[in-house]
Amino acid sequence: MIAGIEARLVAPGGRAVAPVEVGELHVRGPNVMRGYYRAPEATAAVIDADGWFNTGDLARFDGDILYIVGRTKELIIRSGFNIYPAEVEAVLNEHPAVVQSAVIGRSVPGNEEVVAFAQLMPGSTVKSSDLMAHAARLLTPYKRPSEIIVVGALPAASTGKILKHRLADTARDRAIGPV
Repeated sequence: MIAGIEARLVAPGGRAVAPVEVGELHVRGPNVMRGYYRAPEATAAVIDADGWFNTGDLARFDGDILYIVGRTKELIIRSGFNIYPAEVEAVLNEHPAVVQSAVIGRSVPGNEEVVAFAQLMPGSTVKSSDLMAHAARLLTPYKRPSEIIVVGALPAASTGKILKHRLADTARDRAIGPV
């Protein structure tokens, strides 16, 4: 860690997590913002009374090394199990036909399911079923996508960041079907 900077991992509800567990990353130190300009409610939502800033990142410690494993907003909870989209994306991205992928959660009655989007190499003939078989070999059943949607290109901002909210809209619309 950096001198003067503190970091801790917190479970929902505020309890500290064990060293190898994943938790929300909270930091404090002289480099951390004091709050949002003229927005005390927004500040109170992310900075507690002791000055700990909730980054919104999910992380784990391995000794002194901090690994960011995802974002709290992207966490998928399926049948009580936590699924980090980055883990599923890494498996899909290992497939030689995949340029990049993005994984989101889709609400279903009483649960959440994993939906993946995959952008393939130009001219690829790989199908969703091929990617499902690939994922099945490498992921435990609860982490496997319920659906893999092959797209020509993933929606991205000018910075290159994947616009997952657009993908979530697409996944939701596909689940609803034509109106």
